Amino acid sequence: MTEQDARAVEALRAELEAARRITLFTGAGISTESGIPDFRSPGGIWTRMKPILFDDFVRSEDMRREAWRRKFKEGEGALWKAEPNQGHRALARLVSEGRAGAIITQNIDNLHQNSGVPPDRVIELHGNATYARCLDCGLRHELAPIRQAFLERDALPVCQSCGGIVKTATISFGQAMPEAAMARAQAETLACDLFVCVGSSLTVYPAAGFPLLARRNGARLVILNREPTDQDEVADLVLNCEAGPVLAGAVGLGAGG
Repeated sequence: MTEQDARAVEALRAELEAARRITLFTGAGISTESGIPDFRSPGGIWTRMKPILFDDFVRSEDMRREAWRRKFKEGEGALWKAEPNQGHRALARLVSEGRAGAIITQNIDNLHQNSGVPPDRVIELHGNATYARCLDCGLRHELAPIRQAFLERDALPVCQSCGGIVKTATISFGQAMPEAAMARAQAETLACDLFVCVGSSLTVYPAAGFPLLARRNGARLVILNREPTDQDEVADLVLNCEAGPVLAGAVGLGAGG
């Protein structure tokens, strides 16, 4: 660990120990250490192909077929193999110890749940890429049979219950944000006295509005991200470091913990 990282660990530990209630907020940067590329970074899927708009997915069978082709043949090989890293496990410890009420995440990789955080303590603002839902009735569909049918027969999934269009349970461009998740995220933001952002560039709204809301409500704001963000100037503590080692050190998590 570098001297800079050691200082970051101590500074973050002091903030965590002084807090009565912590709200955690994560972006793609916490999962890049698990091998999942940021969609916007060089090599990310959005640098290689144009996102498919929600309305186009619903309107066009061809666009739905292209979306599933990208899903199973192009974009998410790293997602299938990824495992939680020490950053995820450190945040899971904060939740399990009752120090953090919830994790608000922009990520769609399910790694917080895989690290041991109960699903009802993870607030997914942009959905989840590890399963699908019917756009009409909301029924959950697992990906394995969808993948098999698509790769073997080029078959598009339809809802087993109502025959509606099935889509990965993520929020696409042009799709409405999930109202329940947004309401829960706001409540957790207003309930905390320490708001910790990890691995987010804080450029994607409305999600990026939650740190500012916490700050306006009197909470201390900590930003842990490799690169500077647009909100650094309003934060109480800014740490430009790798998330995993700093988080693990700050919560006392061993390398294998």
